[in-house]
Parts: sequence; C-alpha cells; structure tokens
Amino acid sequence: MSKPLANKTALITGATRGLGYALSLELSKNGAHIIATGRTVGALEELDDEIKNVGGTATLVPLDLLEEETLDGLGPSLFSKFEKLDILIGNAAYLGALSPTSHFKNTEWNKVLGTNLSANWQLIRSLDPLLKQATSSTALFITDEEITENSPAYWGPYAASKAGLEALVKAYANECNETITKVQLYSPCPMATNLRRKAFPGEDQSNLTQPEEVAKAITNHIINNEAANGAHIKFQSE
Repeated sequence: MSKPLANKTALITGATRGLGYALSLELSKNGAHIIATGRTVGALEELDDEIKNVGGTATLVPLDLLEEETLDGLGPSLFSKFEKLDILIGNAAYLGALSPTSHFKNTEWNKVLGTNLSANWQLIRSLDPLLKQATSSTALFITDEEITENSPAYWGPYAASKAGLEALVKAYANECNETITKVQLYSPCPMATNLRRKAFPGEDQSNLTQPEEVAKAITNHIINNEAANGAHIKFQSE
C-alpha cells in the first residue's frame, strides 16, 4: 500500500476525539508520524493503541492549550527530536456556553478565546521555525465558516474566536508567501461530534457527516495540496 506521507511528521491539536482523532488515524494510515496533543493521558494512550493497530507510530504530548509556558517550550522540544515539522493542524476548539453576550463571565470568555485563538497564535510562534525546516510544509487551521459569516445569537465568544483565528491565519499566510510553508484555513461541514452535540443537544446526528469522511478529505488535500497559500478550503463530500 502506498504511503504518500511516509517520513512526514504531523502535529494535531485536540487529537483524542472527533475530527482530531479521525485525522490522527487517517494521516497515520498514509504514513505520517503523528504528534498527538490532548489534555488526557488515558485518551492519548487509547489513540496510540489505535494508531499502532493501523500500522502507524505516534508521539504523545499531554498538553493543556491554556498553559502558555508549555506551548512556548513545544517547538524546542520537538526540534530536539525531529528537527522539522511537515504538517501542523490546529484543530482543538472549545465551544463554551451558548448564552447572551452580556451574560458571559470573564473566565468563560478567556477559555474560549484562549483555546480557539491565542493558543493557535502561540503554536505558530513556537512551531514556525520547525515548519521552515521541512522540504515543504502545511499549516492548516480548522474554522467554522457558517458561524463566522452569520455570528448567530448566543454564539458571541465562539464566533469572535473563530473570526479572530481567520484573520490571524490570513496574516500568517501573507507572511509565508515567499517560503516553503502553505498556511490555510479549512471549514468542515456539520459533523457528528461531541462539540456539536453540546451546541445542538436535540439534533439527530445519524444524518450528519462522520468525522472520518472529513478526515479523509483533509488528508487528500494535504497529500495533493494544490490550493494556494492563504486559501480557505471548504469540505465537499465525495
């Protein structure tokens, strides 16, 4: 079986569930060594077992994205082991409560913005030198086009965090125009995930697209990556 991502390293945030979990397995099947981040050691170990079952390898990184010093140390730590990073996927997201904007507490606002926006900025700051050490590299950040375009009522902090992420990634992409790194945004379709279940608790998820299908589309995109630096790619069912 052809493994087009052999000898590639891929770091995925939020790797222990939902789309991150599916991406870890799909990229691994295609030969990438997975650097999996997540807050729970047990969940990371379960993911590691599944990666081994598909013939892959992984490095487990227990990581809370709100711990600034840990994120700052991530780049140097990975450089000492791998010297480069071929793929970065900023996937982790925190929904927070759906509530009137005026009712949000500081702690909740800070957690939503910290996870969805600030952590991705710190990942860029920490990992950009490793991305530049690869022959070619991709930095892909998961956004939510429906939310950023419509800013629905009660989604204030989440919408703000994703809109901010899109602006940040576009700026970073412009800075990478003359480099070997392609920086892109990716909007999945509605998926059967825990995050969506929290947002729409009464929804029948049996009719939604599974994360595995989106993971295959993202993996194919990364393998071929014909889109331009700075592109915003939208999921299309095959």
